[in-house]
Amino acid sequence: MGAETSDDAAVYQLDSGQAIVQTVDYITPVVDDPYSCGLIAAANSLSDIYAMGATPLFALNIVGFPVGSLSLSILGEILRGGADKVREAGAPIIGGHSIDDPEPKYGLVVTGLIDPAKIFKNSTALIGDDLILTKPLGLGIITTAIKRGKIAQPAIDAAIALMAALNKDASEAMVAVGAHACTDVTGFGLLGHLHEMTVGSKAGARVSLSKIPVLPEAWNLIHEGICPGGTKRNYESLDGAIVWNPGIRNEAQLILCDAQTSGGLLIAVPKDKTAALIQRLRERETPVAALIGEIIEDPDGRIWVEQ
Repeated sequence: MGAETSDDAAVYQLDSGQAIVQTVDYITPVVDDPYSCGLIAAANSLSDIYAMGATPLFALNIVGFPVGSLSLSILGEILRGGADKVREAGAPIIGGHSIDDPEPKYGLVVTGLIDPAKIFKNSTALIGDDLILTKPLGLGIITTAIKRGKIAQPAIDAAIALMAALNKDASEAMVAVGAHACTDVTGFGLLGHLHEMTVGSKAGARVSLSKIPVLPEAWNLIHEGICPGGTKRNYESLDGAIVWNPGIRNEAQLILCDAQTSGGLLIAVPKDKTAALIQRLRERETPVAALIGEIIEDPDGRIWVEQ
């Protein structure tokens, strides 16, 4: 498996019982605290492995850092955060590479293992599947507000905890119940990643705005006009792919396209297994376990957004 359906990671089969799952991801800082930056970047990188239903095996650091402009103690804290988060995932960091870069960047190459017969793709959702989301939306809007100094510390702390939370428990829950498809919600936003799922699965989707969890601060900020450039580009790129209920305002449309850092999993699960999945997610204390919609028949892959 490669980039054919814009899936979350590459998969290379070794033998009848094992395949390597590999991904690479790195980001610029989204919060001010270096240690938290490391935690978030590592969780974000690991998420692609979890979206495939795989188990992380090891990771390699990717670092860009302005040597001479910032103290190396800052880099040390970033790397400490990354190491702690990968250790929480049960894997080691065993190498990496760094360059002198005017803007700090940090992330990981993550290698995982999976049974080739148990890979979760983003292109295998079936008509009638329910759609479950495991983290609330609004992180892109909130991190933009952080950069502009427009948000209070308690909301920042809550966003950091959310972005640093691994998708490990959610992944294990969907594997246990036998979901059909999965992707993680990151830079292309909820609707962008859902559209990859519908196009790849040759189906459509219907979601309800009222059922989609959103961080309360994100609503206040979007009403004040705070919105990332990436979110606006996501919205524009989906022109014609989304059928909006006429009552849904532009602010809500932007939130559903909000570019997330280390967002949750979006899982397509058979209806007769939805209750079991939600129960497992709640038992494992995932941030949310929200039933937001379903996969429907639509060969053009369109997404219908209702109130």
